[in-house]
Amino acid sequence: MLQGNDPKGDMAMRELGFDFVEREIRKKTFGVLTTIDHRERPHSTGVLYGVSRPESGFSIYVMAGAGSAKVRNVRSNPNVSLLVTFPHYYLRFVPASYVMFRGKAKIVMPDDSDGRWAFSQKRILRMNQSAEATTESVFIGIDPEPTVFCYGVGIGINQLRKHIESGAYKVTIPEERLRCNKGRQSL
Repeated sequence: MLQGNDPKGDMAMRELGFDFVEREIRKKTFGVLTTIDHRERPHSTGVLYGVSRPESGFSIYVMAGAGSAKVRNVRSNPNVSLLVTFPHYYLRFVPASYVMFRGKAKIVMPDDSDGRWAFSQKRILRMNQSAEATTESVFIGIDPEPTVFCYGVGIGINQLRKHIESGAYKVTIPEERLRCNKGRQSL
């Protein structure tokens, strides 16, 4: 379901839903993870991420060193956000589009089958998983809230120029795809 500013009733806006957003984020591997530290300050860091199997509950996985700040922060406060940007490579002066998830995170064992599957889908993720295997690493499993915030993804630059506010929209993860931290073993 799409919710957004569509002043002209543009047909393309009506076609942007969670299925579209999920397809787009599966093409990417880099995002910015924000956690909350023990002093309740935000801590943002660039991460490589993978997405759960399409037929399972929707989750996002990040691999991290067991002693890293992001892991310590998730242990004390599970509230996180993940921002995935979509830069305009040929028109570098145009601001990047984005998808932003908010949700709860858990520290997940490194042998978690969903996390390992998510990291097996892209070469850079497989390389990262191999490198992390030599250190003490864990997955951070993120189960997003139903509402996903988007800006500009799937919307033409000309439309954004004419109606900049039309770039902001929300999609809803279907209820049957929500995982809500069920059935996952955590550390």
